[in-house]
Amino acid sequence: MTVSQTEAAAPPRPQAENEDATDKAGLRVMLSEAQVLAVVPVSPVTLWRMERDGRFPRGTFISPNKKIWWADEIAAWQREVDGRRRGRRHHPSGSKSTETT
Repeated sequence: MTVSQTEAAAPPRPQAENEDATDKAGLRVMLSEAQVLAVVPVSPVTLWRMERDGRFPRGTFISPNKKIWWADEIAAWQREVDGRRRGRRHHPSGSKSTETT
């Protein structure tokens, strides 16, 4: 089998979501809260807190009751995430004393 036959036999690859997050017309892809939560494994309240604290891209209201996030901003956020640190200390400094009397 030649290379051209192999390429012809392979199904076309879907466009990666994080390439430019644009469709064929060059429009930015919008994600609903449910779609964001399917990609980012946190609860809705945690998503809200992360957004409020500036640790997640801010959503945009496209109508009074519909909030969306831009897929390219979510993809950029994913590339910047450093998952090696823990989010919360189990024993804050000073809470357990090691001094003996």
